[in-house]
Amino acid sequence: MQFAKLKRAFPRIVVSLLITLLLVLAIQGSVRLGFLDRLEAWAYDTRLQLTMPHTVDPRVVIVNIDEKSLKQIGRWPWGRDKLAELTTRLFEHYSVAAVGYDVVFAEPDTSSGLPALEKLSATRFKHDQSFAHALKNARPLLDYDGRFAASLHSGPTVLGYYFTPYPGTSGVLPKPAFAPGAMAGQDKGFINNQGYGGNLSALQANAAGAGFFNMLADFDGVTRRMLMLQKYQGADYEALSLATLLTAFGSPLSYERVADAGSHYTHLALVADGLRVPVDSQAAVYVPYRAYPGYRYYSAADILAQRIPAGELENAIVLVGTTAPGLLDLRVTPVARSYPGVEIHANLISGILDDTIRYTPGYARDLTMAILGVLGVLLALILPRLTPLRGAILSLILAGLMVAGNYWAWQHRLVLPLAAPLVLILGLMLLNMAWGFFSETRARRQITGLFGQYVPPDLVEEMSQDPSRFNMHSESKELSILFSDVRGFTTISETLAPQQLSDLLNEFLGAMTQVIHQRMGTIDKYMGDCIMAFWGAPMDNPNHARDAVLAGMEMQAALTELNKTFAAKGWPELHVGVGINTGRVSVGNMGSKFRIAYTVMGDVVNLASRLEGITKFYMAPVVVGEGTRAALPDMEFIELDLVRVKGKELPVAIFQPLGLQGEVDAATLAAAQRFAGALAAYRAQRWDEAETLLSALQAETPSKLYTLYIERLTHLRDNPPGEDWDGVWIYESK
Repeated sequence: MQFAKLKRAFPRIVVSLLITLLLVLAIQGSVRLGFLDRLEAWAYDTRLQLTMPHTVDPRVVIVNIDEKSLKQIGRWPWGRDKLAELTTRLFEHYSVAAVGYDVVFAEPDTSSGLPALEKLSATRFKHDQSFAHALKNARPLLDYDGRFAASLHSGPTVLGYYFTPYPGTSGVLPKPAFAPGAMAGQDKGFINNQGYGGNLSALQANAAGAGFFNMLADFDGVTRRMLMLQKYQGADYEALSLATLLTAFGSPLSYERVADAGSHYTHLALVADGLRVPVDSQAAVYVPYRAYPGYRYYSAADILAQRIPAGELENAIVLVGTTAPGLLDLRVTPVARSYPGVEIHANLISGILDDTIRYTPGYARDLTMAILGVLGVLLALILPRLTPLRGAILSLILAGLMVAGNYWAWQHRLVLPLAAPLVLILGLMLLNMAWGFFSETRARRQITGLFGQYVPPDLVEEMSQDPSRFNMHSESKELSILFSDVRGFTTISETLAPQQLSDLLNEFLGAMTQVIHQRMGTIDKYMGDCIMAFWGAPMDNPNHARDAVLAGMEMQAALTELNKTFAAKGWPELHVGVGINTGRVSVGNMGSKFRIAYTVMGDVVNLASRLEGITKFYMAPVVVGEGTRAALPDMEFIELDLVRVKGKELPVAIFQPLGLQGEVDAATLAAAQRFAGALAAYRAQRWDEAETLLSALQAETPSKLYTLYIERLTHLRDNPPGEDWDGVWIYESK
C-alpha cells in the first residue's frame, strides 16, 4: 500500500526535487532566474521600509541648490564667487564641522569676463598702462576660481568627482585612500575604472579631500547599495560620504578582515577612528536609508543671505547638493521613486556613525543552499502524503519560521537571502495542491469524457467522486435495457419540412432523454426516432429494473404533455412504443479504432428491441419481458401474451406494467384478473369461454388488446392449432 502511494507520488517528488535543484543552482550562481532577483529585491525593500528610522538626523545637513536658489541667484552653474561665499558662510558664520560638495568642478569659471579682459590686455590694449594697472587691481576680484580655492581653506572641505569605465580623464584626482598594493590583494573584486572626471588642480590642491559620487544601481535601476572604494591604476579611492566623514574627523582610513560570527568566513571592513564599515567583495555597502526626508534641507539662497539662525548648522556635517529636477540628480531608491542623490550620501554618513550598515556574511550563500536542500527533500517527501489543508499549514509554518529567522538576522545587521527559501516552500505547496487538484480534475474529466454523453449529470458527478471505481472495459452484468420508437414515424416525416422534422425530433428526444436521466438511465444511442438506454452501468444500480420500467411509463406521460405543445405548433401527434428487458449482458467500450462506443450487447438486448417492435400489435405503451417482471415483485402487471419473436427459438411471456403496488386502482386490477382468466381459457383452446370473457371486457372498456384476441379466436376456430398447441403466438417480423 505504501509502495503504491509512493509510486503515485513519484512524479511529484521528482518535480519537487528538480525545482529545489534549480533554486540551489540559482543561489550558487550557475543559473540566473530573473523572477527570483525581482522577488529578492522586493523582499529587501520591504524589510527596509518596515524597519527604517522615521526620524531626522541633526548631525548631517543638506544645503540645497533648489528651485528657490536658482530663481534668486540664477541658473546653474553659478559663478564660483557665489560658491566661495557659500563655503565661507558655512564655516565662518555657521561653524559647520565639514562641507562635502556633491558637485564636480572640472571646467574653469569664465563667467567674470577675466579671460576676455586678459586677451584685450595682451592685444588691443597691449601698450595701455592704465588698462594693465586696472586689470591688475581687478584680477583678484574677477578670479572666481581663485576666490573659490581660497575659500576652501575656511574649513574641512571635500569635493566630488566621478569615475568612468571608459578611457579619458579631466581634472585631477585626490590622493588615494590606499596606494597601489597597499590592500595586499583585498581589492581584487573592486570595480576597476579606466577614466575619471576630476576637479581643477587649483581647487583640488586647496580642498581637504575629494570623494567619488558614482551611484550603483541594481538590475532594476534601484539604488540599494553604494560603493565605498573604487580602483584606478592600482590605487583605491574613497566615496564622497566616506571622504567627508574622514575629513570631519581628521582620521586616516585602514582596513581589516573581520570574522563572521559563528563561522570560519570573514568579510572586509574599512576602519577609521573606531568606526567600522563592512563591505562586500566590490567594496559596496547597503545604504541604511531613513524615511524621506531624513535630514534638514536649507536653501543655498537662505544660507548666502544668512536667513538661517547660526546655531542651526553648528558642528553639523554639511553636504551641498541639489533637489532641482532640472539638475538631474534624482535617483530611484527603495524609499522613493524620485530621491535626491545627495541624501543617499547623507544616509551613508549616518549609517557609519550609528554602526547600522548591514552586510551579507560570507556564509550566506552556503547557508541558503543548505536550507534549500534540506527543505526541498523534506517537503518533496512529506507534502504528497498530506491533505491539501495540512500541507498548506505545514508550509505556512515553515515560511513563517523562515521570515522570523531572516528578520532576526536583519535586526543584527545581516542581509540573508529570503526569496529563494520562500519560493521553494510556497512553490512546493502550490505545486502539490495544484497537482492534487489537477489529478482529481483530470480523473473527473476522464469520467465526464467517458460517460458524460451517456450518463445523467448527477451520476457523472457521483462517479467523479471516486473515478478509480469506473472504467469502460467490457464486463458481464445484469442490466435492464429499454428501446423506444415512434410509431408511424416514416409517414409523419413525409408531412413535415426538413427543418420542422429536425425541430420536432430534437424536442421529442430532449424530453424523453430528460425522463431517462431523471431515472438515472444511461443513453446508449439515438437511432433516428429510436432511443436505446440501459440501467445498471456504469454505476451499479440494484433497482435498475424498477427505474427502467418507471422511466418507460413516465416517458408516455411526458409524451402526452409534449403532444399538447406539438398541437399548438401544428405538428402531428406522436405515439411511442417502449420495450424493456432485464438480464445479463456484455457492457463496455465496443467498436474499432475508427469508431468506438460504450454500449451493451447480448440476447437480452435483442429481445428488448423485439419487445418494442410488438407493442404496436397490443397497443400497449410499455411491454416488458419475463426477466423484468420477475425482478419487480412490488409492481402490478398484466400478462399480454406468450410469443416467439424473430430470432428466438424459445417463447417468452410479455407483460404490460400497470404501476406500483398500492397505486393501481381496483377496477384496473379486476380487469387484469379477468383478462388473465380469458388468457387461460384461450391457451386451453376453450374458445367460447375465452370469447365470452373478452367480449364482456370489451363491452365495459374497449381495448385494442381485447379486439386482438377476439380476432385471433376467429382465426383459430377456422384454423385449429392442434391438441399440442402451447399457446405461443409467433411473430416473423422485427
